[in-house]
Amino acid sequence: MVSPFAYRLWQHEFYFLGRCLSHLSRFITGIEIHPGAKIGRRFFIDHGMGVVIGETSEIGDDVLMYQGVVLGGTSLEKKKRHPTIGNNVVIGSAAIVLGPVTVSDGARVGSNSVVVNSVPEGTTVVGIPARSVADRKEPVSALEHGKLPDPINDVIKPVIEGQSKLEERMKALEKLIKDRVSTESGKENENRQ
Repeated sequence: MVSPFAYRLWQHEFYFLGRCLSHLSRFITGIEIHPGAKIGRRFFIDHGMGVVIGETSEIGDDVLMYQGVVLGGTSLEKKKRHPTIGNNVVIGSAAIVLGPVTVSDGARVGSNSVVVNSVPEGTTVVGIPARSVADRKEPVSALEHGKLPDPINDVIKPVIEGQSKLEERMKALEKLIKDRVSTESGKENENRQ
């Protein structure tokens, strides 16, 4: 990977050359890593198209990251503004980690999650904004997305159940009104005769 060389150029204040190398690498791979980002050993990006790693990002050892992940900043100030990723972390496809937050050792970030707060060690987070769903103190090699809870379903399910109850009540009321109208029609017909 070209990034360690671009990082060394950046550290020695060859900013233009570091940026050129970074852009060339992005053109070839579809992965944008700022030359100022600090990356640990055995960092692996699986299907890397669309990955963006910001300037003040720090990534630990044995991190697995899937396609479309963004480690982004939340300001333009010249200070720590990008995430710090610990060791043995797994970040799922299209996850976004924003600001100077820390994703601690052994944590997992589910696909399409948006992390705006720090994630404790060994915790799995999912959703928008990301919330904790499980604790796991041993290192992980991959996310088991099929076993993660669905926070959107957890919110929508009671709404659908409530709607079903309302529909049942509406049907009962419509039947009651229909019966009452037909009873009153029957009485009017008797009175006319």
